[in-house]
Amino acid sequence: MANEYIEHKLALLPDMPGCYLMKNINGKIIYVGKAKNLKNRVRSYFKSSHEGKTARLVSEIADFEYIVVSSDKEAFLLEITLIQKHRPYFNIKLKQGNGGYPYIKITNERDPQIKIVNTLLKDGGFYFGPYPNVYAADETVNFLQKVYPLRRCNGFQNRPCLYYHMGQCLGACFKVVPEEAYAKQIKRIKSFLNGNVAHAKQMLTARMEKAASKMEYERAAEIRDLIKYIEITVEKQKIISNDNTPRDIFNYYMDKGWLSIQVFFIRQSRLMKREKRLFPIIDDPEEEMVSFISQFYKQKNQILPKEILVPKSLPTDVISHVVEDVPVRTPQRGQKRDLLEMAGKNAKMVLEEKFRLLELDESKTTGAMKELTDAMGIAPGHKIEAFDHSHIQGADLVSAMVVFVDGQPNKNLYRKYKLRTVHHADEAASTKEVIRRRYTRLLKEHAEMPDLILMDGGTIQMNAVKDVLVNELGLDIPVGGMVKNTHHQTADLLFGNHDTPLQLNPKSQGFYLLQRIQDEVHRFAITYHRKVHTKNSLSSRLDSIAGVGPKTRNKLLRKFGSLRKISNASIADLRKLGISETVAQTIKFSLSKIDEERKVTNYQDKKLTH
Repeated sequence: MANEYIEHKLALLPDMPGCYLMKNINGKIIYVGKAKNLKNRVRSYFKSSHEGKTARLVSEIADFEYIVVSSDKEAFLLEITLIQKHRPYFNIKLKQGNGGYPYIKITNERDPQIKIVNTLLKDGGFYFGPYPNVYAADETVNFLQKVYPLRRCNGFQNRPCLYYHMGQCLGACFKVVPEEAYAKQIKRIKSFLNGNVAHAKQMLTARMEKAASKMEYERAAEIRDLIKYIEITVEKQKIISNDNTPRDIFNYYMDKGWLSIQVFFIRQSRLMKREKRLFPIIDDPEEEMVSFISQFYKQKNQILPKEILVPKSLPTDVISHVVEDVPVRTPQRGQKRDLLEMAGKNAKMVLEEKFRLLELDESKTTGAMKELTDAMGIAPGHKIEAFDHSHIQGADLVSAMVVFVDGQPNKNLYRKYKLRTVHHADEAASTKEVIRRRYTRLLKEHAEMPDLILMDGGTIQMNAVKDVLVNELGLDIPVGGMVKNTHHQTADLLFGNHDTPLQLNPKSQGFYLLQRIQDEVHRFAITYHRKVHTKNSLSSRLDSIAGVGPKTRNKLLRKFGSLRKISNASIADLRKLGISETVAQTIKFSLSKIDEERKVTNYQDKKLTH
């Protein structure tokens, strides 16, 4: 079941060929696929029922992105490259035994061979591939060895080898084969593997028909399958030669003050990588692009290509000058122009997707806010403030507040609180302190009050909020309680004099907004608590070490930040902070003793997520 964010992105998918990259909640790419029609293919993951591996994949998808190309063939090539680059978990079954993808190689030697290899080397050989279909690659090599033989034996042995008698070796086993003979065959093989397979297919077709006419149906079927494998393998590949020019392609699209940039990295005759940028601009796009390209190549470890391609609107001479005189050109025809246009098309689609997602989000979240207020029977509002507490067994108590305006989080208004008057786990007391501090301050500053206050919790927290607001501060602000089910997921909203569940529709926009608010305030509180707990825990442990006073402790905290890093530091590293040899040795010895205690602390920290 797709969430709201995914639903919005699915609605914006284009009816075009391309590749899609599925990501998990951490933004890691977990699957790469290709599609003749991105809209139909990607939607099928979320709109159909699945089993096994696909069901597991869908359950882990939190986001996706896509790259539009011009044809299914280009999508096939790009898919291979992206799988090689990102090594997605759910694509692992495409790998060959040792984790690589096979290539067909013509060796660079006096008597060359054609073979399947797993590594691309700069050895002067010619490489074709890579091939995700290992069987098809193997069949193609077998075919080439029969039709365009080179050397298939181990070399000179003073007598013809078996393959020579079978017509699959030029005879290096017993004679000197002219280099011209090899060159002629290599030219045919290159042409074939580069996709020029018409002649070979005609020859095979004739053999298949001849075998069928002789009622040699098994032989005819073998030839038919061989043609199929060749089509799968050869017609969707391009040569990778060692002298191909590395090129970077820049194109852009601008609308409504936003600039969308696409950078394509062409290496080994294929699109190896894509980067995208999206940001608001004030100057005209041409000036921004020249500045962007200049800064792009000043990044650390950014290697200059041999050629840069840009649209005609950009000054090629100026860009060439700022990137150390690398040739900058605008292609007028052919594949280079097609790639440049493809980059521009992707830039436009990324920006248009952003605008349409914003429109969808604004319309949905504004409506969601009204859904909530209507369900609660209160006046329509715009601003919600939500609170949550966090602690470990009553220690390191903190609270956090998040703010949503018209259904959107406003992180500039978030606040964190270290509790001052509560020193043990007491939900009511913790709630009263943070509510008292927050709204006493707003009253003093004559600041705007929220239209609704939400607590992550039930009746205890809600009554504590109402007590402070009404009996201490004289405020009349609606208060709701966000409750979770046994699976720690948002279940409902409590409201009213008797804290009654409103039984919101879990598929409604209002429920979706409530879920986002509860998840966000919990995330913010947990994140803050981890920092406080880690700092307090680390400080207390360092204070227990003989010879470590406040100054030494603070030095260690600033430099290393964790017990593990301090423990892994050498005596020399500690001495660099001005710590004596004796104290440094004491620190190392003491930390080894409390390693078990640290494991217990880590276990307790994990309980925060449950």
